[in-house]
Amino acid sequence: MRDTRFSKVVLFINALVPLTLMLWDWAHHRLGVNPIEFVTRTTGVLTLVFLLLTLTITPLRLITGKNWLIKFRRMLGLFAFFYVCLHFITYLAFDRGFKLLTIPGDIIQRPFVAIGMASFFMLIPLAVTSTKGWIKRLGGKGWASLHRLIYPAAIGGVLHYYLIVKSDIRYPLAFAIVLAALLGYRIYHENRSDSAPARTLS
Repeated sequence: MRDTRFSKVVLFINALVPLTLMLWDWAHHRLGVNPIEFVTRTTGVLTLVFLLLTLTITPLRLITGKNWLIKFRRMLGLFAFFYVCLHFITYLAFDRGFKLLTIPGDIIQRPFVAIGMASFFMLIPLAVTSTKGWIKRLGGKGWASLHRLIYPAAIGGVLHYYLIVKSDIRYPLAFAIVLAALLGYRIYHENRSDSAPARTLS
């Protein structure tokens, strides 16, 4: 299988570029009139970007036949979790003032918070069990079943984004279209595989 070590380093560096630029602009007061909202929105969007990139790996691998692409999926998924953690910390620090007891009431009062929080908690076990050791502990089928949580987490993330924006829904709609295409391809591929005639071993 292709050696992807250099490509992983390039991916790692590029995945941190948005955060580096944001921190640079923060230090130089270039985040606009509402820097907190900018950081919150940006980390949320980056979470969705990396979630969709993670979901892109399997269709791309199936279409191209390049199985080495699977080596990038774990890193992309962990960066999605990294950015959602930053998104949550921003909310916790600046919206809730680190007052954890106020979060349940906020979840009840604001549906988009409830959906976003549910998606966040679905991603936690995926990040924790992303190692080879956990694959062995859970077994291949058990691990794969657990990691299907990325589907409702991604759907919830897009819905969370849609509910936040007040008028311009172009960006959440674009994410929704891409996500629908990725999930649609998975459904198509699984149905085609199920309907294919069984092959006999020669």
